[in-house]
Amino acid sequence: MTVAHLVVNVVLAVALCGSAAADFVRYERILVGMANAGVPESWLTGLGLVKVAGALGLLVGLWVPVLGIAASVGVVLFFVAALFVHLRARDYALGPVAAFGLLAAAALALGLA
Repeated sequence: MTVAHLVVNVVLAVALCGSAAADFVRYERILVGMANAGVPESWLTGLGLVKVAGALGLLVGLWVPVLGIAASVGVVLFFVAALFVHLRARDYALGPVAAFGLLAAAALALGLA
């Protein structure tokens, strides 16, 4: 494990937990973004739990590399799906989705290296 891998995984895990917390408390900006993408508010708790699971997988994966790679793949797929959901709804405010997706791709690439 390199320092870059450690830093990217920890930053991504913290960001995922922050995003999950915003989902759990129904932060207004999240509600607007989800409404623009056509995602029902009732899904927020489930989406937040998936993000927390991904964060935990990334952190445990620092000691169990195969779990970290699996978590990275899951997080990448989550944000690829989010990208498609936003594009399907013609919601082109893709900054957060792209940032999370690129960070997840970096975590995966560093985990595989």
